Amino acid sequence: MTVTEPAPAERRWGESLHFARRNPKLLAGTAVIAALLLTGVAAPLFIEEGPNVYVGPQGQAPSAEYWFGTTNFGQDVFAQFAHGLRATFLVGLIGGGIAAVVGMAVGFTAGYRGGLVDEILNMVTNIVLVLPALVVLIIAAAYLEARGILVQGVFIGLTAWPWVARAVRAQTLTLATRDFVDLARLSGRRGRSIVFREIAPNMSSYLFMTFILLFGGAILTAAGLDFIGLGPTQGVSLGLMMHNAVTWGALQLGMWWWFVPPGLGITAIVGSLYIMNVGLDEVFNPRLREL
Repeated sequence: MTVTEPAPAERRWGESLHFARRNPKLLAGTAVIAALLLTGVAAPLFIEEGPNVYVGPQGQAPSAEYWFGTTNFGQDVFAQFAHGLRATFLVGLIGGGIAAVVGMAVGFTAGYRGGLVDEILNMVTNIVLVLPALVVLIIAAAYLEARGILVQGVFIGLTAWPWVARAVRAQTLTLATRDFVDLARLSGRRGRSIVFREIAPNMSSYLFMTFILLFGGAILTAAGLDFIGLGPTQGVSLGLMMHNAVTWGALQLGMWWWFVPPGLGITAIVGSLYIMNVGLDEVFNPRLREL
């Protein structure tokens, strides 16, 4: 009976999965993100009133009825926190996803095609890279009459891709000279097929870790915009909760339950993503693995 040997890619991913299951940093970060994501997705389904509805006594501390207390307008802080988590993950997904797609497309194209195409794309990347992204976002948000999660995520994504493009381009330039890529060219395969089937799979771990960084960066950028009052004009987010708490004197009134949960939520999400990234680095890099 003949035993079929697994392909190199399958062996590599099987080995990575083996170490991923045993990496405490990756497991801890994933558990926190999963818990917060589940709260943001499931909790709003069981909350009858909207996050900005006046449902209870004003400025009430956390209790059995209102787990996170109420604002000084009588809004349920837990309802706002749950909806804010959903908005935070959504803007991270949109902003990080757009930045990843644009950056990888530009990087792969510039690195593989080279020549004039590389020079033009590299010039565009450098122009966007030197633009003060936060200033551009502030100006754009200030002049928009209606701001939402989708618009905010799109603007963040369109300003966050240059460093990804440069990193992917550098990796592509290195891989494009390998023997397996030359063999694919000689076999008559098209450039797009070579990039997606030969080059990108050899960068899959790096691309996945890059998306995690973009995801966390988009969340931080959105929280900063929300905190200065340039967040969504409708709905609620964690950054907007902190903005409202500061605006309406929660610090002076000692209403810690209004601003602590959103602050801890943002910190937990971004911190867990960073821990996950460190864990993934240890999983994918044999030199950093803990046997």
